[in-house]
Amino acid sequence: MKILVTGGAGFIGANFVLRVSRTRPDWELVVLDALTYAGSKESLTPVLDRVGFVHGSVADAELVDRLVAGSDAVVHFAAESHNDHSLNNPWPFVESNIVGTYHLLEAVRRHGVRLHHISTDEVYGDLELDDPQRFTEATPVNPSSPYSASKASADLLVRAWVRSFGIEATISNCSNNYGPLQHVEKFIPRQITNLLTGQKPRLYGTGANVRDWIHVDDHNDAVVAILERGTVGETYLIGADGEASNLRVVELLLELTGHSTDWFEHVKDRAGHDLRYAIDSSKLRRELGWEPAYSDLREGLTQTIEWYRANEAWWKPHKDTTEQMYRTLGH
Repeated sequence: MKILVTGGAGFIGANFVLRVSRTRPDWELVVLDALTYAGSKESLTPVLDRVGFVHGSVADAELVDRLVAGSDAVVHFAAESHNDHSLNNPWPFVESNIVGTYHLLEAVRRHGVRLHHISTDEVYGDLELDDPQRFTEATPVNPSSPYSASKASADLLVRAWVRSFGIEATISNCSNNYGPLQHVEKFIPRQITNLLTGQKPRLYGTGANVRDWIHVDDHNDAVVAILERGTVGETYLIGADGEASNLRVVELLLELTGHSTDWFEHVKDRAGHDLRYAIDSSKLRRELGWEPAYSDLREGLTQTIEWYRANEAWWKPHKDTTEQMYRTLGH
């Protein structure tokens, strides 16, 4: 099977390519990536001798059409995904996440190619901290930021193309990922790399906001399960029951790196900061038999810290620029 992986040099996409190259060696993978600041061809170095790579954007309709025509399936990771950037400049999120998804949908419709669309739990908005409910596939979309609104728009386009044109597509909405190869602008790698460079972690507001964390390998194993066994037209929520407050994550990282758990700084909260995300992944587990390998957040964070400790050359060049961006935003 020949798979086109959009955004395959980004965090989750690159981990997908690396993992599938090991677990599904008979799959032929072609990566399409624009190599924006969050994408790195270096992330694919271990497999570049057996994976095709095309430098380009999903917003390039002609290029997308040509690549889709030669594929059996598309896994669509490509997306602008940083909330702070979306508040500062929403257009790249509209162009990549909405316009790019439109071009993919038209291409798979023309060529009869299977599509799996990767999305986020942020499309559902947020939950109260004391709400016993979790997001399900039936939860109405209620995005809070330009980023999550652009992803919700893309999800709705996919659903419409399934119903109106009969394309073969599935959608997955996943909780917050962590693990190797994640850009240092993101919450967990920012705190880890701060600690590795002798700086205090920085915590938005009170740190009470809750995220439902999942290791990137568990996410990508779920994507493979959906590709192989999922029902066309269905949406699957991917989560590992990893709810933890931002404060708790920082405390765990401090503990795991041998620091006092109060050695951090509070910074100005993000505008429109969602309170809590929580995923009910029972449909995925029940119908496709998927289970997370990293059921313990401490275990996954330990593995992630060690990866960043061993791969300073990968993340160090981006650290100063990222911290300058956060200082400009007051974070």
